[in-house]
Order: sequence, then C-alpha cells, then structure tokens
Amino acid sequence: MTEPLFMTDPYRKSATARVIALTEEGGIVLDRTIFYPRSGGQPGDSGTLDLGDQRIAIATAVKGEGGAIVLVPAEAVTLPPLGAEVEQRLDWERRYGQMRIHTALHLLSVVLPFPVTGGAIAHDKGRLDFDMPEMPDADERAILEGRLNALVTRDLVVSEEWITEAELDAQPGLVKTMSVQPPRGTGRIRLVRIGDGAGQVDLQPCGGTHVARTAEIGKLTIAKIEKKGRQNRRVAIEFA
Repeated sequence: MTEPLFMTDPYRKSATARVIALTEEGGIVLDRTIFYPRSGGQPGDSGTLDLGDQRIAIATAVKGEGGAIVLVPAEAVTLPPLGAEVEQRLDWERRYGQMRIHTALHLLSVVLPFPVTGGAIAHDKGRLDFDMPEMPDADERAILEGRLNALVTRDLVVSEEWITEAELDAQPGLVKTMSVQPPRGTGRIRLVRIGDGAGQVDLQPCGGTHVARTAEIGKLTIAKIEKKGRQNRRVAIEFA
C-alpha cells in the first residue's frame, strides 16, 4: 500500500521514497508518493524520479491493487531496484493548475445546483455535465459567470473532514455526482468543504487535490455551454 502524501499536503512538490514493487507493465510503486493517481476526472500527476545520476520521467500515476499507486514512466527505461531510495518531483505548474480548476468545478456545482453526470479536469480548463432541462441564454450565462467569480473573490477557505460510510448513507444529498460514487471499502469518506460556519457554500465527497483558499483560483470564464442530450448540458470553464 502506498501512503498518499498528497492527501495531507497537496502543496508538497518533492519527497523521498523507497521502491516497494515493480509491475509487469513497467510501472513503479513507492512506499509513499506525492503523485495523485488518475481518478474522478482528475488526471494522474506527471514529474520525475531521481535515482543517483538516473532521471526517470513519469507520464502519469494510476491506481493499482491493494491501495498501491503506480507511477508510469514516459518511456521504456531501466527500472530502479526494489528497496532503492528515489527523489520524486512533481510537474508543479500542471498539478497546481489542476488543483485550481478542480476547486473551481466545485464552485460551479454551487452556482448550478443540478445533479452532475460527468466531468473532466485539465491544468487550464475543466467541465461538468449537468442533468439540467434548460439551456441558459446569453444573459443567464453572464450572471452565472459573475456568481462563479464572486465565490472565487470571497477567498473562502477550503478544508476537509472525514465521515463514516454509514454517516454518508444517512446524508445522500451530499453526493452531487450521478455517474461516479465516492469510493467505499475503507469505512470512511473524505468530504471537501468550501467556506466555514455561516459562510459555507459547499460540502461534498471528493478524493482530489484542491487549493487552500478560493482566491488562488483566479478569474474564470464560462467558455462554452453545450447540449449533450435531452437534459444533459456540458458547461466548460477556463482561466480568464
């Protein structure tokens, strides 16, 4: 099992670790990692591993078996031996952009309070699909964009807490996504909260990485709203 350092400190850009397994496909498993594995619409992190004079470019990270996180080299290379100590470094600019966009998508689900049917995250843009019967017109789109940026500029704190699976079952309204359910099996679920006390605007299950305050997101624009079915509407955002 890999200790997910990104869960306790998403701002950590480097860390040492030991190689505990190698996969048949050429993946590398460490005892702990700062690399987020692809999940929930958020891409896996990229970066490098350094072992002495050798540098291995990591293209992405994916979930493996038994809680392992597998780092996938960008090309076929000589893999480090088991037990070797490596220095891992993130492509920080890419990760930080994903953190900003991911948090922005949570805010988008606040200004558009409809069930979410899908989503995707990149370092400079993202989108959510909503079960929404009507297409917003140009005026409504401008209002939505204004509300979204108003939440950003409020500089709301982003925090987390953990609840049991039973507690989540008792509060089904916390789950906004229709297509992806929170991962189960460990007995507890991570909640991401935006705002605190009377200023709370959002609380939902999420395992991704986020910024600490909404002002870090920066100004956003609603780039496109598309009809993707009888009631499915795709709303894309990007940095202004």
